[in-house]
Amino acid sequence: MAALYAVAGFAHLVTPAGFVAITPSWMPHPAAVIAVTGACELAGAAALLVTRLRWLAGVMLALYAVCVYPANVRHAIDHVAIGGLALGWWYHGPRLLLQPVLVWWALYAGGVIDWPTTQKGPPGQNRTAPIAGAEPDVRSRSPQ
Repeated sequence: MAALYAVAGFAHLVTPAGFVAITPSWMPHPAAVIAVTGACELAGAAALLVTRLRWLAGVMLALYAVCVYPANVRHAIDHVAIGGLALGWWYHGPRLLLQPVLVWWALYAGGVIDWPTTQKGPPGQNRTAPIAGAEPDVRSRSPQ
């Protein structure tokens, strides 16, 4: 996930035109927004690699994936061509359907969730939710 966001962040900063083209019209200052989103992607990628920052990075990258969804929808519905290339529904359909997977992946990579087996809260407040039928956690038993 860190590599994915590092590449995407770099692309946002080096070749912003395509990202500006799919930015919804209601978004003010699209070029500045693309620069900031590129920086956020790079920061998130780096933070995923730092244990102390991983949880926060996972949460922020998940929120980021939700926030950029309108651009992906605009790209699909308005058939915005980037670099002269118009992508069809063979690209946009899976791309839009996989956005929730990116949200899950960010949360998983950040250690925010460990779904489907357990769930975690903020550091120091972990709780486990065993899957039905799974063996109980023997570490929580008191010695007899």
